[in-house]
Amino acid sequence: MQIEKISGKRGSRSMIRLFEQHRVREQRELDGMWNYVREDGRQYTIPVPGCLEQHPDLITYRGKGTYYKKVFVRRKGNIRLEFKGVSHTADVYFDGKFLVHHYNAFTGFDGIVADVEPGEHEIRVCVDNSFSEASALHVPNDYYTYGGITRPVSMELLADVYIRKVHFTPIRAAEGWRGRIEAEIENLSRKDLALELKMTLADTQVTEAVQVGAESISRVSCEAACENVEEWNPRTPRLYFLNAELWEKEQIVDDYIERVGFREIGMNGGRLLLNGKPVFLKGFNRHEDYGTLGCAIPLPVMAQDMDLMQEAGANAVRTCHYPNDERFLDLCDERGMLVWEENHARGLSLKQMQNPNFEKQCEDCIAEMIAQHYNHPSIVIWGILNECVSEVPEGRKMYQKQYEQIKSLDTSRPTTSATCRHFTDICLDLPDIVSFNLYLGWYVNEPMKERFDQQLDWIAQAGGAGKPVIVSEFGAAAMYGYRDRGRCKWSEERQADVIRENLELFREDGRLTGVFVWQFADCRITEEIEYFGSRPRSHNNKGVVDEYRRPKEAFDVVKEIFPTMG
Repeated sequence: MQIEKISGKRGSRSMIRLFEQHRVREQRELDGMWNYVREDGRQYTIPVPGCLEQHPDLITYRGKGTYYKKVFVRRKGNIRLEFKGVSHTADVYFDGKFLVHHYNAFTGFDGIVADVEPGEHEIRVCVDNSFSEASALHVPNDYYTYGGITRPVSMELLADVYIRKVHFTPIRAAEGWRGRIEAEIENLSRKDLALELKMTLADTQVTEAVQVGAESISRVSCEAACENVEEWNPRTPRLYFLNAELWEKEQIVDDYIERVGFREIGMNGGRLLLNGKPVFLKGFNRHEDYGTLGCAIPLPVMAQDMDLMQEAGANAVRTCHYPNDERFLDLCDERGMLVWEENHARGLSLKQMQNPNFEKQCEDCIAEMIAQHYNHPSIVIWGILNECVSEVPEGRKMYQKQYEQIKSLDTSRPTTSATCRHFTDICLDLPDIVSFNLYLGWYVNEPMKERFDQQLDWIAQAGGAGKPVIVSEFGAAAMYGYRDRGRCKWSEERQADVIRENLELFREDGRLTGVFVWQFADCRITEEIEYFGSRPRSHNNKGVVDEYRRPKEAFDVVKEIFPTMG
C-alpha cells in the first residue's frame, strides 16, 4: 500500500493551484493510487484525482464506496485535509474517527485533526454519487454526475494558529488603485494569542495587530494604497502576489499566498463595464467533461480547452452549471478570460426546488463558491439557477433569496441567471444582468429576427429595462464527422449554418452585451433524463468540438465571426 509522508521545512510545489500558496506551511498533495471498495465489497485501485467511471467495471456505476489511504506524519502537529471536489457526497474519517461531511461535487471542503502523533495514519473517504431525496442538486440531468474524488486532495501540517482565508477586493479611485484585504485567523490552541499579520502586495506593505481568543477565529480588515500597479484586463492580464505572513513574538508561524488582479466591474446604460470601459462578452459554455476521463480534467486538457477557445476568438467562458476547478480559473486569470461562474442547479422543476434539501444545499454551494473563488480577477459575473422555475411566486422567492445571499457576500460583481421561461419569467427585475437561452433555428423554428426582437421587447417590459442583456445559450447539435450535402439536422453543416445565422444576427444588434455558444465540447448525459431520446450517443452533441476536442465545422464559423463582434 502506498504511504505518503508529510515532512520537510518548506511547503512542496503544489498543482492544486497553478502557483505556490505556502512557503512556510508544510503541504503535500495526496494524488496517486488509492484503494477503493465498492459497497458490494468489490475492491479496486483508483487514481486520485479521477472519476470512478474511468475503471472498466465502474463505467456506469452509481452508488456508495469507500476510499482508503495510509499517510505518514513525521512530527506531532495539527493535520488539515483539503478536498477540492468529491462527487457528490463525502464522509471523511481519520484513523477511524469521523472528521467532516460534505455535499456537492463542485466546491471544496476541509477538516482539521488536532495534535496528531508521529507515525502512520489512515484516511478513509466514504463517497456516494447516487440519486435520492438527500441530493437536491445532483439529479438526472443533461450532463453526467460522475463519482469519486474527482479533484485534488492535500494534507497540511498547521501551527496552532494559522491563516484560514484571505480576500482581496480591488478599488478603483481617481487617485489610483487601492486594495481592501480581509483575512481570517484561526486559533486552534486553548490560550489567547497576540499576533501580527504582515501583508505584502506589489510594493505595498501592511502590518496589522491581531488578537485571537482561544479556539476561535478573528477577522482582520484593512485598505492599502497600491501605486504604480497595472490593471488586469483580457489583453494585459497583469497579476500580483498577495503574501500574508502570521508572526508571533518575532517568529513566523504561518503564511498564505494569493494571486490577485486590479480590475473593476460595473454597469452603465445597459452595458457591462470593465475598468470603466464597455466590454462585449464573446464566450463558450463549457462543461468539465472529457472523453474517457469524465469530469476529472487534467491540466493539459484544461490548457488545450483554453487554447482552442482563444483560437476561436473567445474572451469569456461560462462554467455551466457549477463552480469549476480552481486550476482552470487560474488559467483564466493568466490568459485574461472573463468568467461567468454559477452555483450548481440546472433545469429543476418546482417539485425538485421544493425538495427539503434544496435551499440549504444551494446556500452552501453559493457560500463555498464565493469564499473559495473570490480572489480570481477573471470572475466578473456570479450566476444562479440555470433554467429553473422562475415563472411562479414560489420560484421567485428562491431566486430572490439566492441573489440576496450573493450580495451579502460580494457586492463587487453583478449577478445573473440564464432563463428559458420566455414571456413568463417573473424574476427579471432581480438580477443585475438579464440572460436568456434561445435556440433559434434548432428548437425555435420561427423567423430568427422576428423572434429575437420579440424576446428583447418582452425583456424590456418584464423588469429588464436598462439592464445589460446576454444571450447565454444558443446553438445546434452535430455528430462529429457526420456530413450531409442536404445539410440535415445532426450534420456538421447544419450546426455550422445555425450558429452562423445566430452570430450574424447578434453581431448586427446593438442591444446585447454578450453571447455564449452552447457549447464548447460535447459532454456525456445521464440516461435517466426524460428527453434521453433526443441525445444520440448519450451525449449532448452541441459542442463545436467533440468530447476529444476534435473541431467540427462550427468551430471555424465561430473563429471567423467572433473577432468581428463587440
